[in-house]
This record gives sequence, C-alpha cells and structure tokens, in this order.
Amino acid sequence: MRGNVIIIGAGFGGLSCAIQLASQGVQVTILERQKHVGGKLQQIERDGYHFDRGPSTITMPSTFRSVFDHAGVAMEDYVQLYELEPRTRNIFADGTVVDLSGNRGWMKEQIAAYSPEDAARYDAFMDESAALYAEANRHFLGKLLLSPSDKYNLQMLRSLLRVRPTVKLDKLLRSYFQHPHTLAMFGRYATYVGSSPYQSPSIFAMMGHVEAEVGIYGVKGGTCQLIEGMTRLAREKGVQIITGIEVRQIVVRNGKVAGVDTDQGFREADQVVANGDVLSVNRLLLAPEHRKEMSDARIQKYEPSISGFVTLAGVRRQYDALLHHTVFFPERYELEFDHIFRDRKMPEDPTIYICYSGYSEAGMAPAGASNLFILVNAPYLSDSWNWEQQTERYGAFVLEQLAARGISGLNESDVLIRYTPRDIERDTLAHQGSIYGISSNSVKQTFMRPGNRSKDVQGLWYVGGTTHPGGGTPIVTLSGQLVGEQLASEILR
Repeated sequence: MRGNVIIIGAGFGGLSCAIQLASQGVQVTILERQKHVGGKLQQIERDGYHFDRGPSTITMPSTFRSVFDHAGVAMEDYVQLYELEPRTRNIFADGTVVDLSGNRGWMKEQIAAYSPEDAARYDAFMDESAALYAEANRHFLGKLLLSPSDKYNLQMLRSLLRVRPTVKLDKLLRSYFQHPHTLAMFGRYATYVGSSPYQSPSIFAMMGHVEAEVGIYGVKGGTCQLIEGMTRLAREKGVQIITGIEVRQIVVRNGKVAGVDTDQGFREADQVVANGDVLSVNRLLLAPEHRKEMSDARIQKYEPSISGFVTLAGVRRQYDALLHHTVFFPERYELEFDHIFRDRKMPEDPTIYICYSGYSEAGMAPAGASNLFILVNAPYLSDSWNWEQQTERYGAFVLEQLAARGISGLNESDVLIRYTPRDIERDTLAHQGSIYGISSNSVKQTFMRPGNRSKDVQGLWYVGGTTHPGGGTPIVTLSGQLVGEQLASEILR
C-alpha cells in the first residue's frame, strides 16, 4: 500500500472514495464520529420494525454499480437492488392520484384524467428531460472541475447555454404544463437537492427522466444495506474504518496537511479527504489562518439547503393508499417554499413523503404492520423556529394531516420516533442542519459549488453534497469516486 490518506466521515462519499483509493493500492483510514457508518443514513431497529433514517429514494443505480465495478467485484455479491414499478404514488389535495411510471402511455392516461392539455405535452417534456440528463452527464457530473480551464472553456460555455442556467425549473415546467398537479409533481424534483422549484435552475427537470425512465430502486434489507455492502468491500480492500472517534482539528503545517487531531490523539496523514459539509469542516476543523478562501464571512454568504423533520412510525396497520414511495401534496405547493426559505418556519400545509419499504419486502415490520418513514421538508436552523419548543406540537400536526388523508391511527404506533434538523446537526455536523449542504437556489450555488480540492490547504480534499457535483445520494457517491480517482493518480504517478 502506498500513500497515507485519512478520510473524515463514513458516508456514501467517504466510502466510495476509500474503495476507489484502496483498490489502486493506496493506504486509507476512515474516521467516523458516530457509532455506526453511514453518515445521515442510519438503520433503526425497534420491536421488529426496521427503518432507514435518511436517504430512501435510490436512483441512478449505475453510479453505485460503478463503485463495485472499479473494485473488480460484482455488486450483487454485496447488495441487491430491485426496480420499483410504479415508481412513486402522488396523491393531491383533491384526491387525484398519479402513479409515476416508466410507461409513458399510462402516465399520459393518468394526467389526461385531470388535464388533457398536460398529457399532450408529456412526451415533449420527457424528451427534454432526457436531453438535460445527457448534457449534465457529459459536462458536469462525470468530471472534477479543479482548474479554471476545467470551468471556463468554450465547451463548458456551450453546455451551460444549452441547459439555460438562468431559467427557473418552474418556468421550464410551465412551458409544457399548466395544471397545478403536474407542476407540483415535477417541481418537487428541486427538493431532491434541497431547493425550491421557484428558484432553482431548470437543469433539475432531468430528474423526470432519471426517475421515470432510468428508474427508482429499492434495496433488499433496506437502503442501509448499500452502506453495509460498501463498508464490507472497503474493509476487504484494506481500508481501516474506525467509528466513535471524533476529529477535532485538521493539522496544517507550512500550508500543507500534516494529519488530524482526534479525541484519541494525533494521526499523521499525507492527504485528508473530508466527507462532510464543506462549510462545517472549515468552520469547525480548520483554524481561521488556514482558510482565507473560506472565511466565516464567506461561509455566511452561502444559503444552506432545506432540512427535514422525520417521524418513524411502526404501526399495527396497513394502508391500501401507500406504495413503497408515496407523496401527499398540499393544495398550494408554492406556499411551502415561502415558509421554508423566506420565513424559515415549518410549512403550514406541508408536502408529506412516506417511505414504506415493507410494501416491497416482508420482514421489515411485524405481520400486518407498517414501518413508515415520514418526511416533511424543513427550514435550515435559525432563530425563526425553535425545535425544542415545537417538536411535539408539529409532530402531532403531521399525524393529524395524514389522518385527514386516510392514514389514521399513527398516534397509536408501537414505535414513534421524531428526528429534527437540530438532531441532524448534532449527529452529522451538517451546517445549520441542512441535508444537502448548500441549496441550488441560484446559478452560482448550482454550477459553481465549493471545489473538491481546498484552495487554502495543500493535500485537503472534499466530497459530499456541498461540493461538486452536488447533493443527493448517487451524486455524493459520484463525488467520492471522482476524488478517489484523481487522488490515486496523483499519489501513484
């Protein structure tokens, strides 16, 4: 083994980076402050109910497969994915139901039931969505943008012009659709990167193609099995993974990484990869004199992404209305984002997402029971909302909202666990409790995110949702792989 790389954090980005490095003969140690690997994705087991607390919608399976392929193994020997069809059930306030499907004909039939005009435009929208995805893959997602020449060249300029970065997602959708149901169903894709459809660029319309035509997948045994499979592979490749150890400072000498100080002593390293929020890493782990490009003033200029309020409910009931993934939309979707980003308060009429993995796989809950992961979008932490005072009240409100939509009896659950943005910040050091790092509510924060290589400290790298290429489970995994490839090439040359 050559080199000596320490990775801070054992989430998707850190694990994929470690596997890439170790597969090429680089010595890697991962230090994780939590008791278990997985970052924001943690498995909770209680009284026969199994929950994934964290990412639950798995898309772009080739991204995960690539991690195993590059290591020379078959993904199926470590984790099994299965395709969901229908993908997601969308239930609107007036009772309309649209089951997202890879079958364009069925999609048009469902949309035509409430808007023949929108149905007639569905094919054209999906064709544009596929073109946006291809453009993103070609020029943004699959490469690191480390130098000015990577970012500012004629090819990149042409690509940016093709994806029309100044056009908002909602505006693009309105060029195809007019009904509030269709606009909300596809506008929701902005929340996959922690953002608002009324502020984020239209590039995220590519998620229409990603979900319907590339597919949404479940993971046998729960989403955490992806982490378990990657962890097993990393260890087989020689990666040392230490949990329950906290990095207190990244040690810098003469402008270069020297190692990390932990609560268990100093550890030397030639390179350090931080798998965590870039803003938190700089603010908490680097002395101010070592981060002139990421000063406190600059950190404050970034807008964090949305966070989430989670309820885990294990209930001895089953619900015909629920698929593996189900979304309940409010009557006026746009108000949710005013509350979150303008007022920084919880929505008064929230969109409610439920993952019910027991729908697809027996054994995730006791017989006749349901394991429900319930998520409501939340603002990042600020003085405008006090979770210590509001958790119980708002938690009860969410259950009341679901009862009104036919998902009743949750207040009698065997298991009822709530998880707030404050808890996310405490457990993962996410900046202001954000889930996806920084938002993509502007052209700059979408296409010019903090770089993967530190501008201040030689030998310090970043992977995760705040850095390039962005937020979301497969994209974070890709960031780790891209950094691993680049770093291995520099170490081994």
